[in-house]
Amino acid sequence: MKALVLDESRVRFLVARKEDGLWELPGGGLDWGMEPSEELRREIREEMGLKIVQIEQHPSYFLTDQGGIPGGWWRGNVVYETVLESLDFTPSDECVEVHFVTAEEAKSLDPQLGNIRMLGGLFDPVRHV
Repeated sequence: MKALVLDESRVRFLVARKEDGLWELPGGGLDWGMEPSEELRREIREEMGLKIVQIEQHPSYFLTDQGGIPGGWWRGNVVYETVLESLDFTPSDECVEVHFVTAEEAKSLDPQLGNIRMLGGLFDPVRHV
């Protein structure tokens, strides 16, 4: 699960740079038997030290890609529009920097991170008014 955190204009979304220099959407994996909203809250708290105040009930996007995964495995990311209490994050190896990007800027980020580029191609601010 990934968080779609929008800026005030609602035309840019948040990406986080990991310690290895790669950019990623905030969030992580879903453990077996867990609820997506609880897992997303846990991932954001663990990776960024931030508190989620709202998660939309239904996903905004579903992304699939094979980029950067050994053995030819595919990855699926369910993306939920999410509101954070603040952006005053605690750095960790999963998040050393945060930045808002437009859909066009997202398409030009590191090609190993297919989910950001894919969201850049699908993101429509009109859906998030």
